[in-house]
Order: sequence, then structure tokens, then C-alpha cells
Amino acid sequence: MNKRKEIIRSIKFVLFSISAGVVEFVSFALMDSFTPWAYWPKYLIALTLSVLWNFTLNRRFTFRSAGNVPIAMLKVACFYAVFTPVSTILGSYLADTCGWNNLLVTILNMAANLITEYLYDRYFVFRKTIDTSKKANNSKGKAKS
Repeated sequence: MNKRKEIIRSIKFVLFSISAGVVEFVSFALMDSFTPWAYWPKYLIALTLSVLWNFTLNRRFTFRSAGNVPIAMLKVACFYAVFTPVSTILGSYLADTCGWNNLLVTILNMAANLITEYLYDRYFVFRKTIDTSKKANNSKGKAKS
């Protein structure tokens, strides 16, 4: 494993995840400001938008994977089949029962998501298909020249 390459990959993941976090945060804030909904539907909609954004960018640019997209999406869906109920129930408890600020709870969920999803994507979803895209192969050829 090339340490420099992995550091760059981690930085890309964080930057793309920050952009996904902006998508989640802004969509959540808009729903929080303009709808009377409870925490959980706002969170689920914002999370779904963020996941689609993040998966698309990280698959193409961070992991540069040419692997089967439906299989990769299914693996990510499995992650969220666990993460989403846990974070939704905990978030709803903290926001609706304990009275924590909705946006603070969302930020905490986003931080937990960033760390756990990177590890899951890197070592499970894209483990065998990292740097297999045409773009990755083209840059390998240029690096050898």
C-alpha cells in the first residue's frame, strides 16, 4: 500500500464528504425552517440526498472504481440499513426527547457517518476495485512515462 496515495485518498474522501455534508446540512436546514415535520423525516431525506451525492463523487474520484455500480450501491445500502436506523433513533431521541438542538444532532450524526463510511467504503465496498477505472489506469500510464 502506497502511504502517500492513501493519504491523498483520505483527503479526497473528507473533502467530498464535506460537500455531501453541505448538501445534507442545507437540505435539513431548509426543511427545518420551512416544514413543521419532526426530526426523523427531515433527517432521512437530507441523509438520502447526501448519500447519493457522496457515493457518486467518491466512487469516481476517490476510489476510482470500475467495479459493478449496482453491487457497490447495494453494499453501501447495507451500511445505511444499519447506520440510518441507529442514527435516526438516536438523533430523534436527542432532538425530540432530550431537547438537543436539531442542527447539532445532525452535525454529530454527520461526523459519525464520515468516519464509519470511509472505513466501510475503503475496506469493504471498493477494496478490490480501487484504482480500476480508465481514469486511474490513464494516470498510472502517465506516471510511468
